[in-house]
Amino acid sequence: MSITVKPLHTVFVAGVTGLDLREPLTDGTVAAVEAAINQYGVLVFPGQFIDDEQQMAFSRRFGDLETTVKLYRKDYVPRLNPHVSDISNLDENNRIRAKDDRLRLNGLGNRLWHSDSSFKRVPARFSLLSARRIPSEGGETQFADMRAAWDALPDGKKALLDGMICEHTQLFSRAKIGFTDWSEEERVKMAPVPQLMVRTHPASGRKSLYLSSHAGRIRGMEEPEARMMLMDLMEFATQPQFVHTHNWTVGDLVMWDNRCTMHRAREHDETQVRDLHRTTVSDGLPTVAAEAA
Repeated sequence: MSITVKPLHTVFVAGVTGLDLREPLTDGTVAAVEAAINQYGVLVFPGQFIDDEQQMAFSRRFGDLETTVKLYRKDYVPRLNPHVSDISNLDENNRIRAKDDRLRLNGLGNRLWHSDSSFKRVPARFSLLSARRIPSEGGETQFADMRAAWDALPDGKKALLDGMICEHTQLFSRAKIGFTDWSEEERVKMAPVPQLMVRTHPASGRKSLYLSSHAGRIRGMEEPEARMMLMDLMEFATQPQFVHTHNWTVGDLVMWDNRCTMHRAREHDETQVRDLHRTTVSDGLPTVAAEAA
């Protein structure tokens, strides 16, 4: 199976055609996909009308799958397989969630810029998001190129940031929107974890900022100063020249590299269904070497 990879609008997003993800893929095709995402950071596969089993099978070609953190809460009733994150406004009965629904309010945090699973000691490598049902307008997903943002920083700022360690947790990101409805068990499991501020991509050798709304502290720095630095960096890294907006079509599968991009969802009419399913490939190792022990 021969694939075609074509840049889309920006230098870090490409469209991929010439493959059917409902069918098993050869090692050569998987290698070509991995080479493409190592180069670009975000890949769009249009017209992939897959189910969850097919999505998981494709995703597993790139590594071990994560399970959703929603399972941290004992009263959570899943709608999907534990290896598939439910990026929707639907409840377990496939009804649109009420305005005061806890998971709806928590999910509003997805509109903040973030990198998937940066709040886990071992963060995510790739995310794969499949559009099953989409609203008539809105609900786009935006991506930011953290390599380009790093490249644009002054040399003095690069020297300052390289080697810094941040602490990440969903407790930080959700507090920004006033969400505090956590069980004690969740709070324990979501204790802050360390992540490098600057990462080097193992395949391309390029450096990138590693930012996320989940980052709330910088080790060795007073908290007000750290928060100000993180806000300034976030503002810098999400300037229009670093950002691509994906307008969803049913059947799109978008794959991105969390090691060198951030993303966020955009607002939509919540009386309409927005149903996307995400599989997430673990990176396998912590970003802070000492944490591997």
